[in-house]
Amino acid sequence: MRWWDIDPVLELEKALFPEDAWSRGMFWSELAHSRGPEATRRYIVATGGDRKIVGYAGLAAQGDLGDIQTIAVARDLQGTGLGARLLTELLRAATAFECAEVMLECRVDNIRAQKLYERFGFAPIGFRRGYYQPGNVDALVMSLTDPSNSVQETEING
Repeated sequence: MRWWDIDPVLELEKALFPEDAWSRGMFWSELAHSRGPEATRRYIVATGGDRKIVGYAGLAAQGDLGDIQTIAVARDLQGTGLGARLLTELLRAATAFECAEVMLECRVDNIRAQKLYERFGFAPIGFRRGYYQPGNVDALVMSLTDPSNSVQETEING
């Protein structure tokens, strides 16, 4: 993802997460840490045949811990494997950042996403009550140790 992708990403963000969409400033802040030798972020976009952005994902790394910040797929492409491809790329980035563990939060009512993460080896470790605002929706916290192993297993079994 680059700065010129922010506006189309925001359109998709608002369509998918109308109550708790990220702001332009949040994306700018994340992208500011995604380039150069001291980069700690990896953000990617997926485009359709018409070059329109149909998905995006982001990872933050600090020390040996990675945190999946976001994964989003256009509604008409959910269930097609695009989310798995985006997640695979984030886990590759986590491996490149030398992360020993990757964490994420997922809405407790987003069963489809939870199943995707479980397929990659993520396991629930707790909850964050009222994490998603303003809807006051709880987050399921999930963790994966050794992301490089998960990518290899998914490619073999996938």
